[in-house]
Amino acid sequence: MSKTKSYAQILIGSWLFLTALAIYLSLWVAPPDFQQGGNSRILYVHVPVAWMSIVIYIATAINSFLFLLTKHPLFLRSSGTGTEIGAFFTFFTLVTGVFWGKPMWGTFWVWDARLTSVLILFFIYLGALCFQKLSVELASILICVGLIDIPIIKFSVNWWNTLHQPGSISRSGTSIHVSMLIPILSNFANFLLFTCIFFVLETRLLILSFLESSLTEEIEAREGKIVHSLKNEKVF
Repeated sequence: MSKTKSYAQILIGSWLFLTALAIYLSLWVAPPDFQQGGNSRILYVHVPVAWMSIVIYIATAINSFLFLLTKHPLFLRSSGTGTEIGAFFTFFTLVTGVFWGKPMWGTFWVWDARLTSVLILFFIYLGALCFQKLSVELASILICVGLIDIPIIKFSVNWWNTLHQPGSISRSGTSIHVSMLIPILSNFANFLLFTCIFFVLETRLLILSFLESSLTEEIEAREGKIVHSLKNEKVF
């Protein structure tokens, strides 16, 4: 518990610093795009939250798989938390994409391959949240099977002719100018720390629940021994 508390304090302090830095870089340091103008600043949020929706899904799938193998409650708790946060980031990805797409494409929504595959990811998240109320095993299986959507999201811009541009970051480098890349990476680090804080706090809650259940069992066991001893005294 002491370690998770110190980790949470460090993460919260780092998150507050990164939040201020990301806002400053996105609004005042990064120049507006010569074609998109100030509307390009939405990408400093849209791109990082899109990355987060995928990263969290992969982490959630790993926890779901480990839960199916071990039935350990820590993996179950991590999987449930990841599903909730991942659904939020995916929804935020779709919303920021809508606000960016309207002035750039002239419409709020098109059945673009990238957009459609991200929408499917959102539905998978929602489905897992619904199945968790019925069967945690079924929700974990859905998350694991849904992994097939991740490479589709990643390579959809290369496999099909979409409105989205091809990937800007690859093994050979990046086509994003450093003045735009730094705000994107700072926001991504900010959202990543935000997620880590939630996972640390959830771990603390899980440990507390274990301690409370153990303490309750110990108290009940002691009370049972006292009652049993009193009954024996009355008999004699």
